[in-house]
Amino acid sequence: MASHDNQSEFHDFLPLMADKLGGERLIEELCNGFRLFMDPIKCVISFDSLKKNAVGLGIGDLNDDDLLSMLKEGDLDGDGVLNQMEFCVLMFRLSPDLMEHSKFLLEEGLQQEFKKKY
Repeated sequence: MASHDNQSEFHDFLPLMADKLGGERLIEELCNGFRLFMDPIKCVISFDSLKKNAVGLGIGDLNDDDLLSMLKEGDLDGDGVLNQMEFCVLMFRLSPDLMEHSKFLLEEGLQQEFKKKY
């Protein structure tokens, strides 16, 4: 396995997509992304389906360890694959800007609720 010394620059487009599409359409697009990586028979993202589709989807420079790490990071139930919900959760977790914005909205909502009650 070849290790790559040059790091790819990560551009977090998820917050921009959320602003443009809104919540419901963003989830639809994430589900479309899930289908691009998933095994069409098992309806999950496995290591093999991720590796097979990685090149065509712009992440072909990742080695096997990187791909396995991605699966492990998102695998909430420990079955070794990603279902659609796990994939969507992972995409949100990998977007620090969107997570920060979501945290801000949650705090703002809680403050408004608190003001209503008192």
